[in-house]
Amino acid sequence: MADVFKPGQSIRCTITSQPRAQGQIKTIARLMRRDSGVQHTLRRAQKMRRQRMWTYIRGNRTWYAREKPARGLTVRKGESWSMVYTPDIAPDLASVKAFLSVEKG
Repeated sequence: MADVFKPGQSIRCTITSQPRAQGQIKTIARLMRRDSGVQHTLRRAQKMRRQRMWTYIRGNRTWYAREKPARGLTVRKGESWSMVYTPDIAPDLASVKAFLSVEKG
């Protein structure tokens, strides 16, 4: 796959079959987070969590209670996203190529 795409080229990925192993699901989710729309959503959610952070004083020290981050995406058959190809994602794409359809975007 590394010889087909050039660095900086836009690619479109689609999940063709549902992976069962947790590692493969996490790898696909990590690749999905490279989409610019998802990144925008995650950045906004992080900003909102910072605004809603609860502070309290205990032992003359300020403590922060932070919210757990939400999962902004789901890995299921038919989901698609676009991202910029870089050589560092080639091993990730190769490890889950049985579950993805990757074409030029």
